[in-house]
Order: sequence, then C-alpha cells, then structure tokens
Amino acid sequence: MLSWMAHPRVDQLRFARSEFQRGLEGVSAADAVRRLEPMNSISWMVGHLGWHERLVWAVRGQGLIIEPVLDAVANGEPATTPDLAEMWAAWARVVAVADRFLDGLSSADLAVVLPHDERDKAPTAGDQLQRITYHYWSHIGESSAVRQILGHADVPQFVGPIERLAPYRRETDQG
Repeated sequence: MLSWMAHPRVDQLRFARSEFQRGLEGVSAADAVRRLEPMNSISWMVGHLGWHERLVWAVRGQGLIIEPVLDAVANGEPATTPDLAEMWAAWARVVAVADRFLDGLSSADLAVVLPHDERDKAPTAGDQLQRITYHYWSHIGESSAVRQILGHADVPQFVGPIERLAPYRRETDQG
C-alpha cells in the first residue's frame, strides 16, 4: 500500500481505502443490499465511494468518462441497493485509474485546481484529496454501524495499522 513515490496525503487516502475494505470483509451479498433507513446500504456505499473517486480523479483530473454504472449512486440520486460484486468491481477499476493519476501528483499539483474541473471557484486537488479521504472515514463509520445493527459479531475495530501502512511523512519525504 505505502508508496514512497506517492505524496504522503495520497498514502492517507490509500490507507482509508484499505480500512474501508477491511471493515467490509466477509459481508454477504444479501447483507450488503439491506437498507436500514435512513442509512444507506453497504453496496451503495461501495459504489458511492467509487463514484466520488471517479468524479474527482477520472473526470476532473483526467477528463475520462468511465464506469457509467456508478451514476446510480451519485450524490442526489435516489437510494438504491445495487449488487455488491458489481459495485466492488467498478470501485476497483476506478481506483486503478485513480492510482495511476495520484502517483504523479506533487505538492505543487495539489495546490491547484484539477485540469478538467470547470466549476466556478473549484477547490484545489489537495482539498479534493482530503475530502475523499474523510468521505471514506464517514462511510467506514456508517458501514460499521450497519454491520453492528445486522448483528455481525466480527466487525473490525478502527483504526488499523496506520503506523505501518501509512506512517506520518513530511511532504519533503516524497519520492
């Protein structure tokens, strides 16, 4: 996971992703589509985080339109209970595209707006990187709550081995 080539903030995103995955290990397809209102289904959370990464790193960062299946789990869309395997597969493909982009970002790149972000007053790439990282932690908590309510006895404790997988590094330690 840890890449001494990547920016330290990118390592934190990757750690949040790994904690999200760790928190959902062993969740069945049937439990993943259960929706305990007003919370989202776990399968929706997986797809939704893939959608967010797609929006920022593929669309705004690279001008790529990929994984249309994730449109159904975008912000503002009605609640859904998509297939878990389909959402994990789309998430993984988006993360692969995102990681190739993220590996090339420097501190200077993070201080400016992404090249294909056409919004007025768009946030910097670094602000968006932080938003996605914290977005993962929000859904880690939500998915943990869903699992507890469903009676899962094996819900992981957080935070995992951050010191090993994404230790503190100064930006000058990059590359």
